Amino acid sequence: MTVLIVGGSGYLGAELARQGSAEGRDTAATFHSRPGGAPGVAWHRLDLRDPARLREVLDAVDPRAVINASSGGADWAVTAEGGVLLARTAARRGIRLVHVSTDAVFPGRPDPYDETCVPEPVTPYGAAKATAETAVRLLCADAVVARTSLIVGDGRSEHERLVHRLVAGTRRGVLFTDDVRCPVHVRDLAAALWELTRSDETGVFHLAGPQAVTRHELGTLIARRDGLDASRLATGRRADTDLPGGLRIVLDGRASRRRLVTRLRGAREFLQPRADAG
Repeated sequence: MTVLIVGGSGYLGAELARQGSAEGRDTAATFHSRPGGAPGVAWHRLDLRDPARLREVLDAVDPRAVINASSGGADWAVTAEGGVLLARTAARRGIRLVHVSTDAVFPGRPDPYDETCVPEPVTPYGAAKATAETAVRLLCADAVVARTSLIVGDGRSEHERLVHRLVAGTRRGVLFTDDVRCPVHVRDLAAALWELTRSDETGVFHLAGPQAVTRHELGTLIARRDGLDASRLATGRRADTDLPGGLRIVLDGRASRRRLVTRLRGAREFLQPRADAG
């Protein structure tokens, strides 16, 4: 079973490629500017805005399944139209599609969002992701839409790098005390996506950590794990800014976790202080 990872050179895509390589799976991956470093992975340049190139890559790889882990941000042509193009092409070719979406498809509210909740985006990024996941659900009957939250790892995620820069004073800024998400470890997320890719599961899954934390709480956990002075992390309230997006977006993934063997850990578990920290 050949699997193509779209966006394989990104943060999540690189971990998907690493796990596929480590487990001896027949894995191919795409990149936009330069290929990743996972050994044994066949790399193909792809711009999701180019239908002809997408057809060429699919012809060359002939995958049984595609994991769309691409990250075009708020770029409508990449995230929305590219996602729609991939869904339409996968449906025509009978390719199983696992599409990675985001909690940003929701506007935020006091109560958690479960898998049955309908997207109500309030940001350009959320709208682009909602458009793509809607197309996947309409066009690909056997597809999986996997919504996730803040992706953290072992020092390389954008969230961890930000904390280190804030503590070091090389970047100015605050971490919000009223902006709540459900962080997930990149290894757990990638393992869950591989599990779903190899399964017959369909529909919407919420692949986020089971613990909701604020951005400042997340930063404090990262700093303490890495032996940094968390008191150097300045606080602020997102509600006092003009930044768009919801404040409290909590994904309820209990139903999804019951359908998975892979365990998704919470931030307070996977960000325990290291023995050699400090």
